[in-house]
Amino acid sequence: MPKDLSIRSVLIIGSGPIVIGQACEFDYSGSQAARSLREEGIEVILINSNPATIMTDPMNADHVYLKPLDRASIIHILERHQVDAVLPTMGGQTALNLAIDCEEAGVWQKYGVKIIGVDIKAIETTEDREKFRLKMLELGVGVCKGRTARSFLEGKEIAQETGFPLVIRPSFTLGGTGGGFVNDPKDFDAALNKGLHASPTHEVLVEQSIMGWKEYELELLRDNLGNVIIICSIENFDPMGIHTGDSITVAPAMTLPDTIYQRMRDMAIMMMNAIGKFAGGCNVQFALNPETDDIIAIEINPRVSRSSALASKATGYPIAKIAAKMAIGYNLDELTNAITGTTSAYFEPALDYVIVKVPRWNFDKFKGADRSLGLQMKSVGETMGIGRNFQEALQKACQSLEIKRNGLGADGKELRDQDAIMHSLANPSWNRLFHVYDAFKMGISFKTIQQLTKIDKWFLYQIEDLVRVEKEIERYTLATIPTDLLEEAKHKGFADRQIAHAMRCLESEVYDKRNSLGIKRLYKCVDTCAAEFEAKTPYYYSTFGQSTDSMDNESKSSDRKKVVVLGSGPNRIGQGIEFDYSCVHGVLAAKEAGYETIMINSNPETVSTDFDIADKLYFEPVFWEHVYDIIQHEKPEGVIVQLGGQTALKLAEKLSKYGIKILGTSFEALDLAEDRGAFSSLLKDLDIPYPKFGVCEDADNAVLLGRELGYPLLVRPSYVLGGQSMKIVINEQELEQHVVDILRDIPGNKILLDHFLENAIEAEADAICDGEDVYIIGVMEHIEPAGIHSGDSHSVLPPFDLSENVIKQIEDHTKKIAVALKTKGLLNIQFAVKNEVVYIIEANPRASRTVPFICKAYQEPYVNYATKVMLGDKKVKDFNFQPVKKGYAIKIPVFSFNKFPNVNMELGPEMKSTGEAIYFIDDLKDEFFRKVYGERNLYLSR
Repeated sequence: MPKDLSIRSVLIIGSGPIVIGQACEFDYSGSQAARSLREEGIEVILINSNPATIMTDPMNADHVYLKPLDRASIIHILERHQVDAVLPTMGGQTALNLAIDCEEAGVWQKYGVKIIGVDIKAIETTEDREKFRLKMLELGVGVCKGRTARSFLEGKEIAQETGFPLVIRPSFTLGGTGGGFVNDPKDFDAALNKGLHASPTHEVLVEQSIMGWKEYELELLRDNLGNVIIICSIENFDPMGIHTGDSITVAPAMTLPDTIYQRMRDMAIMMMNAIGKFAGGCNVQFALNPETDDIIAIEINPRVSRSSALASKATGYPIAKIAAKMAIGYNLDELTNAITGTTSAYFEPALDYVIVKVPRWNFDKFKGADRSLGLQMKSVGETMGIGRNFQEALQKACQSLEIKRNGLGADGKELRDQDAIMHSLANPSWNRLFHVYDAFKMGISFKTIQQLTKIDKWFLYQIEDLVRVEKEIERYTLATIPTDLLEEAKHKGFADRQIAHAMRCLESEVYDKRNSLGIKRLYKCVDTCAAEFEAKTPYYYSTFGQSTDSMDNESKSSDRKKVVVLGSGPNRIGQGIEFDYSCVHGVLAAKEAGYETIMINSNPETVSTDFDIADKLYFEPVFWEHVYDIIQHEKPEGVIVQLGGQTALKLAEKLSKYGIKILGTSFEALDLAEDRGAFSSLLKDLDIPYPKFGVCEDADNAVLLGRELGYPLLVRPSYVLGGQSMKIVINEQELEQHVVDILRDIPGNKILLDHFLENAIEAEADAICDGEDVYIIGVMEHIEPAGIHSGDSHSVLPPFDLSENVIKQIEDHTKKIAVALKTKGLLNIQFAVKNEVVYIIEANPRASRTVPFICKAYQEPYVNYATKVMLGDKKVKDFNFQPVKKGYAIKIPVFSFNKFPNVNMELGPEMKSTGEAIYFIDDLKDEFFRKVYGERNLYLSR
């Protein structure tokens, strides 16, 4: 069936602020769907309250509504636009719940809007645990023994029938909220109570536990004719019992015999057909008993999900793009494969490489949090590695994590306490993968490791083999290492840095040695069809070939002038999707300026790693060795580091040292802003006030310095993002304890002590500078007092009660600092205001968390302008700035404390929020503003 011509306008519902369990994979899906519909000439109206995303950018839709995701906002839109259809499958559970709410309230019917891309009855069947269970039994598909409880008493009865261990799964929740295993009857009452409260319908499924079984997922697409294709199979490295969002996952499935895969495939297609006749994407999860090969259906998501973003990046098949086209009537055989540009979309991708996804957690931000992994998702982001084999992909994913590891093992950071290792193997937490490696290295038996972890033997053999390679390398020196061993290590993903560690030499020496032996990186194309057809899309990963023949290198370097943009790696608290927004705009601006654009990033959830954003995408770790090899291959004019947050900035020193041009602000200026001593000297020369401060490197000096500066003190390590390890201390004992803690976590770091300005007002400014002229894009005032991290504060644009005198000081200081740092591009400065004096807290010569917020509030593409300034393509005076200023915009921090029920919500200098929303008000009489202002000191802690 061709396109449904009655659909001329579509409303896409976004997923709102980033929270644990629902992150930027939906920004990616929503952006892709919006572009896909606009290609068809359809008017796209988009609602989402998240200012940090590309999805809410004017380039993606004809009309963008940055409004709360509620029924009132939907009605507001429907009264202003003729909307023919609504697509709710691109915004996660939030969008689906809102669509169902509007359906039940008769909103869609009243305004003549049809729901496309999903079948509401299918959602009810899959979200209502009891309906799902009964439907599976009707199909003859195995499910766990148990049933749904609608009351406490009923839950107790079912538990008696089922027996322990058992599992509790609340209906209609996201990211496993409220779910959990109960091994001991004495813990059951509390767990049941929690589950009933977590479910919006107060229903929970109480069923047998299948902890330790193997877990698999299949990603499906179906069109209106009933044609179904399997995009890819995904295997969980971690067995059942850990939420799939917290599991290491591998595509394609590695340990699935073909006969069982065919059974799973047939079941998945039958299940999808049985729940409804909608066209679109669907994710089906199975558990497999490793002893008997029995298959049980865990759940089915009849929408684009976290796994579909991963499957899209893993295969190159743009699931959201195709699903959006099918929602308006197209069938698979009428669409083309976007990667090859010539073959049909009605095909199943073939992979000639391996994908490994490793989640990224932030437990250090939640003191006292339960760090064990279970049914409730706790990770805040993820990285993906692509390699020719599992080991290479796993090492690359670990190199991308930004947790100060150089891969898996071979970095001297292993755990050597046998009892702690045994406990970790049996009780999975964020670092169990590393402890499996450590266990093999310590000599703990294979059998013991397998029994404690229940991880499939094949995966364990792969890790055991990496330990063997590391031990083998340790026997040699740089001069004596055999070529075939060095080659084997590179094939298995070992970084030069890991090999250097094992041989006690320098990373650069290993790099030179392997290059002299011809062991060089090759680039392979992600083409959806295992190189059967030529790909039009330049989407690459690196590997080490059997030969060094340049013919094997599928990435050909062009003669055009090029620019590399370094991405921001995995999402974590302190560095989220707002940096991806900046990277995407940086790429698009460089294209407009006539450059060939090259993106390097390892985050599968984001728009920057979509294959049609940059001219070339290298899906690689933002890790020195990988970045350097790409630069050697591509020979760009320079590299942009100020858009990818701290991840990209951390590489600036190395780039500068190796003579690679940094476009925009120089490394010296970036370093000066981070070096508190040098920066304060600069402020002193400029006659700009700053809090009294000092720098120390040990606890003894810290105590002496503390006496000199006076308490309270703000204590922090240098070169960190998101206020990591920042704390306010009020006496010597606290100071000494915190300095010791910092030096344990970050040995050799300089520690900064500032006299803390109590009861000060905090403000910040973002600006664009070309080295001479400065344009301030926005000045914001925080509602919460100084002492709460800017990312956790409500920011109001423009300021709501700063005097003209204070605003003038902010503007003057910003301009002076921008020019003094010879800034070329973006700059963010944070201020504390006390007794009408403006003090400088810090300056960041890079894109900041607030830039996308200002772009959305003032409706101007500031990142585009700043990038053209970095490239030397434009000067500040070349732009005609015309911000739309009306009322106030408030940036609202959003937290995920509900994932850590035993952690109090306390806010201080270390950032805790996972996302943000934007809210517009006309004046300060607004009820929301008054409420937030009234609670501004409520959560202030240290």
